[in-house]
Amino acid sequence: MDPLSFKTISGKKKIWVVMDASDQCLGRFSSKVALRIRGKHKPNFSPHIDCGDHVIVINSEKIKLTGKKWTQKKYIRYTGYPGGKKISSVKEIFSKNSRLLIYKAVKGMLPKNRLGHQIIKNLHVYQGSEHKHHAQKPILIT
Repeated sequence: MDPLSFKTISGKKKIWVVMDASDQCLGRFSSKVALRIRGKHKPNFSPHIDCGDHVIVINSEKIKLTGKKWTQKKYIRYTGYPGGKKISSVKEIFSKNSRLLIYKAVKGMLPKNRLGHQIIKNLHVYQGSEHKHHAQKPILIT
């Protein structure tokens, strides 16, 4: 009997896709990206295997947020030192690095375990419409 099942073998077949973030709402777009890199769109999805695709996100600086999220939404992190609580608004993070907004949103939608840390490596976010993965022949997905 072959020790590898169909689902285990299918996890090795990853395709590269390009998704454009221009004029997309952050949450809705991030959920589509998370679904792709997790592999839930495939019929042979298995929750314990990294069977998702590599996703290249372009135009991260053109992402949209609805309502007053630019000023009211806060990201909180802790440095590990007493009094080391750092609070940043979306506007501050976006002005420093717009790629970080999409990265944080997608990472929050993945499992919080070793598999989630492995899956997030399949996400590649770029500002502008240029990326460096032309050799992988990515497919454009709208």
